[in-house]
Amino acid sequence: MSRVASRGAVSAQSSVRATGAELLSRAQMRIAKSRNIEHWQAGLARWDAEVLLAHVLGVDAEDDEVLRDSAVSPSQQRRFDAMVQRRLTGEPVNYITGHFRFAGLDLVVRPGVFSPRASSELAVDLAVARLRRRRGRRIAVDVATGNGAIALAIGAAVTAAEVWGIDISAEAARLGRLNARRLDLDNVHFATGDMLAGLPAALRGAVQVLTIHPPYVARDEVRTLPVEIRRFEPRHTLTDGSDDGLGLVRRLADDAPGWLRPGGHVLVEIAPYLARETATALRRGGLRDVRSHRDSLGVTRVVIGQL
Repeated sequence: MSRVASRGAVSAQSSVRATGAELLSRAQMRIAKSRNIEHWQAGLARWDAEVLLAHVLGVDAEDDEVLRDSAVSPSQQRRFDAMVQRRLTGEPVNYITGHFRFAGLDLVVRPGVFSPRASSELAVDLAVARLRRRRGRRIAVDVATGNGAIALAIGAAVTAAEVWGIDISAEAARLGRLNARRLDLDNVHFATGDMLAGLPAALRGAVQVLTIHPPYVARDEVRTLPVEIRRFEPRHTLTDGSDDGLGLVRRLADDAPGWLRPGGHVLVEIAPYLARETATALRRGGLRDVRSHRDSLGVTRVVIGQL
């Protein structure tokens, strides 16, 4: 074959559009083989591939037919392949796309700030149910809020409520404000502080719901976490430095009565193996009627206590 013909063949090949189905199948197999990714549930490799391709194409990841049948241009293929390669290193999909869909909200996600988990939607549902039962002024506070996912979801569901997200990281608070502006949620505010210390003093004794998804990994267990967590998530969002991972839970249990209104609730999202110890901490802090709720997948628990 002549050089001219050869160059023409390469050019023609590079302009061929692959279908989404073909790209998804190849990416799924590659992701499934990566040892840097925790494959804790069947179908996650496929879901990762779908989210990445949907981001490249600008379509809904849940629209299977559109994803499969789309003709993907060479430039889109290259972008998709680059994203898949990043995923193979263990980098979370949220950080790769810069977005995460949580409780129906499109949230901006950035490295250096705790990335939300879908399992936290249970805490949102339970918090919203308790806010809606009360009349008059309704206030909710999300502690260790990260990018503000829980606070924003509560604020979107109960627009009459005043919602605060607080985090020890100023970067997290800035990201929460950014998300609030993008979603036009004027009732959701963010502050920087250690636990409840950064909240306005006027909220003392007035809060109806306190939520927290604490960094509950014991200090010595961080090194055993999956690569995609320990390498990419900030350490302070994984552990509070305590021996059992419940240091912040005990602090909140002790401090909560000074901030809650009578009948107010504390909701702690925690791993199932820590649910009993969390319930004990809430009781010792003076909370009553402590109960544990589980999500449908058995991934998490939300332990609730009432003042």
